[in-house]
Amino acid sequence: MKKVLVLNGPNLNLLGTREPALYGSTSLADVEALCRAAGERLGYEVECFQSNWEGALIDKIHEYGRLFKQGLALGCVFNPSAFTHTSVALQDAIKGVDGLPVIECHISNVHAREAFRNHSYISPAAAGIVVGFGVPGYVIALEGLARKHDPDNPRLP
Repeated sequence: MKKVLVLNGPNLNLLGTREPALYGSTSLADVEALCRAAGERLGYEVECFQSNWEGALIDKIHEYGRLFKQGLALGCVFNPSAFTHTSVALQDAIKGVDGLPVIECHISNVHAREAFRNHSYISPAAAGIVVGFGVPGYVIALEGLARKHDPDNPRLP
């Protein structure tokens, strides 16, 4: 069974309590359970990882780049959070693992927020982008990853 990484950046550990009017009341544990259930339905093993540390996120991308090259991983759904707008290092990590499909995912519509959130360093390296659908956007991103990179998957809705 191929693996999919659901990667979450800084402050997403506060989901459910941080700005619920913007991000909702769903916790990160709830998001992870939703992703694991969607992955199981699609026939993938979902690993969830969250860190407030840029280097830990880079290490996880590198790990999944190796797994992808070995045929053991399908790709990654990545909510880089605030690092979206600041991290050339994360863009370089994604480009550096040559081939690992990464779907950039955001709970809110970052383009309808503060002007500094309109730029993403991740988007140019991403295989696709899902923004503004709330927590269900993670499932949309997982299904999009499967449709684009495993189109013959008989479990796709």
